Amino acid sequence: MSTVQEERLAAQAGGGAQIWVRQLWPWVVAAILAILAPTVFSSGHDIHMLSSMGIMVVFALSYNMLLGNTGLLSFGHAVYFGLGAYIAMHALRYTNDAVLDGTGYGIPIELIPLIGGIAGLGFGIIFGAVSTRRAGVVFAMISLGIVGLVEASSLAFTGFFGGEAGLFGDREDVNSLFGIEYSRSISVYYLVVAWAFIAAVAMFVLRKTPLGWMANAVRDNPERAQFVGYNTQMVRFLQFCLSAFFAGIAGGLFVLVEEIVTDEAVGFLLSGEVLLAAYIGGIGFFLGPVIGAILVVYLESNLSAISDAWLLYFGVLFIGVVMFAPMGLVGIAFQQWMNFRSGGWRGTLLARGYCTAAALVALLGFICIVEMSYHYLRSWNPSQPMTLFITDVNVTTATPWLISIAIFAAGLGALLFHAKPMLRRAADTAGGQQ
Repeated sequence: MSTVQEERLAAQAGGGAQIWVRQLWPWVVAAILAILAPTVFSSGHDIHMLSSMGIMVVFALSYNMLLGNTGLLSFGHAVYFGLGAYIAMHALRYTNDAVLDGTGYGIPIELIPLIGGIAGLGFGIIFGAVSTRRAGVVFAMISLGIVGLVEASSLAFTGFFGGEAGLFGDREDVNSLFGIEYSRSISVYYLVVAWAFIAAVAMFVLRKTPLGWMANAVRDNPERAQFVGYNTQMVRFLQFCLSAFFAGIAGGLFVLVEEIVTDEAVGFLLSGEVLLAAYIGGIGFFLGPVIGAILVVYLESNLSAISDAWLLYFGVLFIGVVMFAPMGLVGIAFQQWMNFRSGGWRGTLLARGYCTAAALVALLGFICIVEMSYHYLRSWNPSQPMTLFITDVNVTTATPWLISIAIFAAGLGALLFHAKPMLRRAADTAGGQQ
């Protein structure tokens, strides 16, 4: 072999190694962060929150297989999460009885999420055979009808669903493949992390398969995909079933963390929550639903303890993303990063800082108005002073209202009439100098 050929093969090998490094380092970083997270968030509440984040990450990624990859807007994805959770709970209860009675070994706790995944796949085949015949609005309406049907059934068939009280299980009275004691929440968290990584890697690999590419083709141009010989209904059906499988895994993990499952697990609220998580994060990116899930769970766990208006903030955030950032938060970050690398930030740092400051001022005023409104309308004694950030205010007087409205108006006015034109002029000047 000649020296030139050896150098060419060495260069190809080096390029292949670089590709592997670029693909693997995000997973390595994510694994390190997940392993070290309990050292920073060490309280019982925080460990439970981290476990809930892992569950929502799997759930949101499974939903993105429909919306982001295949273009199927579902309003009832919680059906497969919840039904998988119910089957997993029955498996957990069976194992509890088997262990306590000494009649059998039962199912190892590490495999119970897989039971939920298989259940989600089974129900995905049943409901997907009907709903994936059509796409677009028809599919969305069918999914809405299915979630209503299943939620109503959860209160009617009490033998399976447990009625309004739901079903309970005990993760302590279960055998383990590795002899691990799961009475501590930190052990359950690491089990959630293990399953979350397995599911995330599997869904990432599925995106790179011919089925994943065809799902994108069906999403972008179903007529052309059908014209070249692909069965678009079968592609939608397969993606739907696989999505239901991973949603069922998330439901099985939910059972191990909460040790209870109720009708809320198959309801409209959870279906809307996973839609929020996926869309806010960014359905066009694999990382988008991950970031969205972490953000939604964090706000739900902490913001709800701080403010009664947390649902209103959720709604405003979702509306803002839909109207001004349809690519999601990850899409914004990616767009700005590419703009920065291409030199688009040159000469605009001052204007960007001014825009950010104006937006924060407007946000401060908006939060003040909302919090005072909730206190005035919902408090049993509105004249009692409330703590607003670092000061106590009386919402029955005009002064705090005038100050809050002035702050909001000043920030919004500066953003719309001064900061944005300033940023545009700075960008035009920087572009003219290149």
